[in-house]
Amino acid sequence: MKPAMETAAEENTEQSQERKGCFECCIKCLGGVPYASLVATILCFSGVALFCGCGHVALAGTVAILEQHFSTNTSDHALLSEVIQLMQYVIYGIASFFFLYGIILLAEGFYTTSAVKELHGEFKTTACGRCISGMFVFLTYVLGVAWLGVFGFSAVPVFMFYNIWSTCEVIKSPQTNGTSGVEQICVDVRQYGIIPWNAFPGKICGSALENICNTNEFYMSYHLFIVACAGAGATVIALIHFLMILSSNWAYLKDASKMQAYQDIKAKEEQELQDIQSRSKEQLNSYT
Repeated sequence: MKPAMETAAEENTEQSQERKGCFECCIKCLGGVPYASLVATILCFSGVALFCGCGHVALAGTVAILEQHFSTNTSDHALLSEVIQLMQYVIYGIASFFFLYGIILLAEGFYTTSAVKELHGEFKTTACGRCISGMFVFLTYVLGVAWLGVFGFSAVPVFMFYNIWSTCEVIKSPQTNGTSGVEQICVDVRQYGIIPWNAFPGKICGSALENICNTNEFYMSYHLFIVACAGAGATVIALIHFLMILSSNWAYLKDASKMQAYQDIKAKEEQELQDIQSRSKEQLNSYT
């Protein structure tokens, strides 16, 4: 009975050690996850997805509203249609680029975290790695400035649609509804420069304008432009977050490289000291 009990105890001990080893391995893996980069990547993907998806549909709805109500002649808004179609293709490119760029920055976050935490192990930082980190800092800064411009540009259609919506609310208000002054309340989209001044009709007034505001195209385009603008703002925040992370990681790598050089010099000096001591002992032994 005693050997059987000892065998069972040994098996339990081995199982507990295996569980402990698995738990320690999980903790080590979770400790190597760059959570800041992960949050920034998720925010960047969400912002770009909202901007590209909602912006693409809202642009198509805007063209439909202009063709049906503000510019019935196709030649008047031909240039605008080409520009919007080009912007839709650009949206495809932006979505693809930032999908790859976000993954690359997340991978760089994993690399930097491993480089700093395993400085004393076999994995060491290199000059190429530090150069790549610095390049990502510069590129993210440029993209952040560019997305600030995109964020400001995406607010323009929101402003235009808000003006139209607020005009419709004035028409629907009890003070003006049913009076003769309703037909004098107009919206002229030609003043925004999106269609030429010779476009017909270009200006919509009164009940016709109210009917436009009640259409599904106007309702969807207005709210989608708002969401697209919010997505652009979220992308700007994500890029600023990335910029702070990359700058911090680059500083960590720089300090790590200095520490690595110091340790290499220290190890070399210790090795030289050991060689000198061993040679001294050999010389003393030869004399004796």
